[in-house]
Amino acid sequence: MLVVMRAHATEEQVRAVCKKIEDLGYRAHAMPGSERTAIGITGNQGEVEAGTLEEMPGVQELIRVSKPYKLVSRDVKQENTVIRFPGTSATFGGQGLAVVAGPCAIESREQALIVAEQVCRAGAQFFRGGAYKPRTSPYSFQGLGEEGL
Repeated sequence: MLVVMRAHATEEQVRAVCKKIEDLGYRAHAMPGSERTAIGITGNQGEVEAGTLEEMPGVQELIRVSKPYKLVSRDVKQENTVIRFPGTSATFGGQGLAVVAGPCAIESREQALIVAEQVCRAGAQFFRGGAYKPRTSPYSFQGLGEEGL
């Protein structure tokens, strides 16, 4: 469930709603926005009793969210999430394209370094390589595991 606070709800009203949610045995996730604050409720296995929350000062409306991925839904946060990496201009979620490249499986240190250089020269911002390869057959290559890291 998502509790949408009124545009001019005070911090005290937001804290009171969060406390009430936690008193009911759930977790409250306050998400301040540019116009208003929303409070996500997690930890519930079914419907949340909305009656007391709806009547609290500062509450505008309650939105039922039945998706299992509540905290990453557009119901909770309208804006795109942009992840920035210190020391680089690369971002995930922004306007640009971040390229991640590398081998499916790391087979040796030498192979990883050669491929990393090629990936860098080709313009990728991130290098990846598989160290653990879950397989259905115990006879198939399973990756180098810890040695591959």
